[in-house]
Amino acid sequence: MKIYKFNKAKNVSGNIVKELRLKNNLTQQQLAEKLQLKGVDISLKEISKIENNARSLKDFELFAIAEIFNVSTDVFRKRA
Repeated sequence: MKIYKFNKAKNVSGNIVKELRLKNNLTQQQLAEKLQLKGVDISLKEISKIENNARSLKDFELFAIAEIFNVSTDVFRKRA
């Protein structure tokens, strides 16, 4: 599968994930733990890569993140 980049980024939602995490006073480790409780196998390192647009964000990860922060998935398209 080819990974496409947008303006040299592998995702356009990483900054929004970081904003939501900081707004909710969570560390990357705490976010990873919350995602793991929802069945998403992800580490602190992977959260960091997502936030720095160095890793693609999978759809099920996006849905779980939206659920954790109680926001619509539309939030992740605002600056795309």
